[in-house]
Amino acid sequence: MSSSTNLPLSQTPQTLFASIDVGTNSFKLLIIRAYPTGKFHTITRLKQPVVLGRDFFSSSASPPRISNHSQSRSLDSLLYFKTVIDSHRIDRDHTRAVATQAVREAENQKEFIECVKEKTGFEVDVLSGEDEARFAYLGVLQFLPVFEKLVLCVDIGGGSTEFVIGKEGKIVFCESLKLGHVSLSEKFVTSGGEFDILKMRECIRMVVEESGLVEKVKRCGFEVAVGSSGTIRAIEKAVFKGYCQYFGDNVGLLGDCKRDWRLSRVDLKGVVERLLCHGAEGDSVRRERFFKRKSEFIVAGAVLLEEIFGLLGIEEMEVSGYGLGEGVIAERLGMVFDGYDLNANARWRSVVRLAMRFNGKRRIKSAAQCASIAKDIFEGLRKCDGFDSDQAKLIASLDEKDLEYLEAACLLHNIGLFISKKGYHKQSYRIIMNGDQLYGYSAEEIKLIALLAKHHRKKLPKFGHASSKDFSEERFRILCAIMRLSVNLQQNEWLNVQEIEFLHSHEGFKLVIGEERDRPFLPGTPQPTAEDIGVELRLELEYFKSVFRQELLIVLVPSDGSTDSNDNIACERDVNH
Repeated sequence: MSSSTNLPLSQTPQTLFASIDVGTNSFKLLIIRAYPTGKFHTITRLKQPVVLGRDFFSSSASPPRISNHSQSRSLDSLLYFKTVIDSHRIDRDHTRAVATQAVREAENQKEFIECVKEKTGFEVDVLSGEDEARFAYLGVLQFLPVFEKLVLCVDIGGGSTEFVIGKEGKIVFCESLKLGHVSLSEKFVTSGGEFDILKMRECIRMVVEESGLVEKVKRCGFEVAVGSSGTIRAIEKAVFKGYCQYFGDNVGLLGDCKRDWRLSRVDLKGVVERLLCHGAEGDSVRRERFFKRKSEFIVAGAVLLEEIFGLLGIEEMEVSGYGLGEGVIAERLGMVFDGYDLNANARWRSVVRLAMRFNGKRRIKSAAQCASIAKDIFEGLRKCDGFDSDQAKLIASLDEKDLEYLEAACLLHNIGLFISKKGYHKQSYRIIMNGDQLYGYSAEEIKLIALLAKHHRKKLPKFGHASSKDFSEERFRILCAIMRLSVNLQQNEWLNVQEIEFLHSHEGFKLVIGEERDRPFLPGTPQPTAEDIGVELRLELEYFKSVFRQELLIVLVPSDGSTDSNDNIACERDVNH
């Protein structure tokens, strides 16, 4: 994929994008960094509990208005967002602000929008219910591998709930109903602060029945149901953390399990029953601990979701970590960059999900650092021009897909440690090949990633057998050499690889790395020499030289920033000879 300026995305001056969701309950800011393959990485995610809907839905005014107090809180939040966006130097063309139900229904909508523009500079687009549903679906496609499926997406907001059925990025059906967790909470709260649950359920069923939603959904059908809102994510997380099984002080009985991002009808029923339980002491305290800011409106949200499950016949719902904000950005990326792949980010997330399923935080951090080193070397090589013609053509042909395979293999290379430390690289290969957990990749791509993970250590890869027939041997050797070196550098405890620089000149390649001289040593333990640091690297440097036909010199820069040329020259000589 190339940008509209015909430059690789990594070379364009601006790859940061922002979305602002002016919601009924809260205002949200999302900042992401986009990558050439279509994936993106979240830089900042902020939320401000403005709660436009509190005086909006509780007021007897008809038509409803946004109060002066809510407008003032809104401006404070948006000015704060503006400060954050400006600090990241994000182009105004890469920022979009949208408003949903509360602003959509407000009599003084125009006055509010003009005030926001005057005070903050943001031009807020007021979304229709259909557009809100569409963006929620686009956000789901960035998180879950459901691009090719017929998806029913449910997004519960503060003032409305959106329903959309889509497939392969195209909308089949969408509907927006005026049912939200804030509006229901305000409407059915009693004078004693409790909820009239029976009347709330009756209201939900009546609105759904009058809309004809059930019949419309049945006519379209769906293969998978997905929840994309913060309310649904909060309920799923509560199940994962053991909210329903909580007794005494054992918070989070399921804490050792891996989050599966799914919510069953039985799970949901248990949450609703627990939320409506008033017999045990400390129920409200526990609710606030689990749901935090959402605790005020979570009862209405959970009851609404339970009714949706029952009316639409949903037994299990997948839960998306992304929603409207990511959908807004996905649409913008499609406008800015040619050939933007809606499925790419979900494909990459399946790699991340597999890594997290088998690794704890420490090993994930190591694998991510390895991927970062590999990326630096990969991009450094592509900038070099000192190769013979055939090799130059091959290296020049390496693209962002090759980088994605390399980064995926780095992120997954140590998952075999979950099974056994001995021969773990072979276990990593088996998990990747047999787990059926990488989505959106072809069988050939999965095999390439698995073989890279297998050959990151121990024996060098051999060719001429069946496993190498699906891809170029030379291409694999290049990626394998980068990966082996990256893993070795990451595992070397004497090096500071937070920042590395890959250089090239007529003398060959040069890798500039920080030396971890601030590392504490046991009394009587000698500090490592350049030769000590280079012992484990020698095999990989020799393999690197055989692949690229040029020598790679390692240059250590002390962590205090000083540069002693004699030490550096000695280090280069010790490591490579």
